[in-house]
Amino acid sequence: MKSGKTSNAKAGAASAQALKRETAKEERKIEAETGHDLKKGAERVEERARSAGIKDAAATQKIR
Repeated sequence: MKSGKTSNAKAGAASAQALKRETAKEERKIEAETGHDLKKGAERVEERARSAGIKDAAATQKIR
């Protein structure tokens, strides 16, 4: 039973690494298309919230 958990953990870690690589690849593509860097961290959350029509992303995050 223990080896099954280890296998799942390894598969999960590999999946997470693949997701990070694909995300970075997509970010580079978008940055190249738009001609400027994407905002990171809290600035990005606020930017995406504004584009979605949410006035205050911080307040929305506290509700959840």
